[in-house]
Amino acid sequence: MANTLRGSGRSYIMNLRQKLGKREWAIAAAGFAIVLLTFSFISSSESDSSPLNDHLHNFSGPTTDLVPIVFLKNAAQRGAYCLDGSVPAYHFQKGFGSGTNKWLLHIEGGGWCNTVASCSFRTTTALGSSKYMDPQVQFSGILSNEQSRNPDFYNWNKVKIRYCDGASFAGHPESEQKIDTKLFFRGQLIWEAMMDELLSIGLSNAQEALLSGCSAGGLATLIHCDDFREILSKDAKVKCLSDAGFFLNEKDIASNASFQSFYHDVVNLQGAAGSLKKDCIAKMEPSKCFFPQSIVKSIKTPLFLVNPAYDFWQIKNVLVPGPADPHGHWHKCHLNIHNCSPEQIQVLNGFRNSLLQALSDFKQMKNVGMFINSCYIHCQTWTETWHGPNSPKLNNKTIAESVGDWFFDRKVSKLIDCPYPCNPTCYNMDFTGPRFH
Repeated sequence: MANTLRGSGRSYIMNLRQKLGKREWAIAAAGFAIVLLTFSFISSSESDSSPLNDHLHNFSGPTTDLVPIVFLKNAAQRGAYCLDGSVPAYHFQKGFGSGTNKWLLHIEGGGWCNTVASCSFRTTTALGSSKYMDPQVQFSGILSNEQSRNPDFYNWNKVKIRYCDGASFAGHPESEQKIDTKLFFRGQLIWEAMMDELLSIGLSNAQEALLSGCSAGGLATLIHCDDFREILSKDAKVKCLSDAGFFLNEKDIASNASFQSFYHDVVNLQGAAGSLKKDCIAKMEPSKCFFPQSIVKSIKTPLFLVNPAYDFWQIKNVLVPGPADPHGHWHKCHLNIHNCSPEQIQVLNGFRNSLLQALSDFKQMKNVGMFINSCYIHCQTWTETWHGPNSPKLNNKTIAESVGDWFFDRKVSKLIDCPYPCNPTCYNMDFTGPRFH
C-alpha cells in the first residue's frame, strides 16, 4: 500500500505544484515531505515488504499474532472524525495474567499537515483516513506480547492508537469554519472519544498505565500526558513515554526558522492552541507552545524521553530541509551518516548540543527519565530496537530495560550517550538502498 500511495502522491504533487505559487509550494512541499517520509517509516511495522523492515532485518524474530482494527463506536456521537470524515480507529490486544489490570497505550506517528493542500493529500492515505488503514497489524517492540522481547509490559492490555488528524490530536472543529473545504479538524475530539471508549472496555480499572507514542505520536503523548493522568484513578501508577517526539525549535542551516513557521501554520490551521498548556499560551505565541521544550516544563505526570541525538527525521526536516540545501550538498549525508563529511558531523554535533541544552532543565526534574543515544534513527520503541541482543544500549541497558527501571522505580534512569560514532551498539539507518530511490 505504501508504494501505491507514494506513486499516486507524486502525481498529485506534480499537478499541485503547477497550481501553487513559489511560497505556497514551499510550504506544501514541507508537509508532503513529512507525510511521505514518515508514512514509509510507520508502514514498516505493518508490511513485510517495506524497505525499513528490510533494513531492520537484523532485529527480526518470530512474528506475533495480527491484531485487528477496531473503529470507534462513539465517533458519530462525539463528532470525532479523521481528516476526511471517516471513523478513527485503534488496535487492542487484551492483557493476561498479572497484566490484566495494566494498560499500555501507544500513539502512532506520521508528521503533520500545515495547509489545506497537505491536509487534503493526507486524506488519500492512512494518515488522514481510516479507509486506507490496514485491517490488522503486528504488535512488536513495546507492544510485543513476548516476554523475551518486552520484559516488563508483554502481558499488559495494549492499544495502538491510529493517527489520522494531522495535528497530534490537538485540532479543534471551530477552525474548520475558516476554510472552504470539507476537511475535519477533530484531533482533540478523537482523543476524548478514544479515551471514553478505552475506559469503557477496562482502562478505568487500570492499576498501572503507560501512555506512549512515536514521533508526532510522541508529541501527542506530551500534549495529553496530564489529561491521561486525570482520567484514571488517583491510586493508579500512571506515567508517559515520548519516543522521538522532542522536536527542536532550531533554525536550519540557512538560518531560517522554517520549522517554527511550519508549526505556526499547523497550529493556526487546525486551532491546536485549544489543546495546549494554558500557562504557556498565556506567555507566548501559541505555536511555540507546540514545541516539547515548552510543554515539558508544565507536565506534572512522570515522563520518560527516548530520543536519538542524531534523529534522521529532524536532520532531514528541521536542520537541513530541502530549500536550505538547494545544491544537494547534504544528500549523501542524509542517506547515511557514515557519508557525512567532518564539517557536516560538526554541524550535526551542534544540533546534538542544542538537544542536550533543551533537555538540561528537564534532566533536573524529579520523576523523569531519558535515554538519549547517538544513533542515526527516528522512533525506537515500537520496533525490535526496543529490546533484544542487538538493540542499542547505554550503560549496558536496552531502551526497554531503562524504561522499566524508571517506570517501576527500580533505579534512576537518565542516560545520555557520548557523541557519534562512539556507540557500537547503535543501529543507524541506511537509505542508500535502491528501494529508497
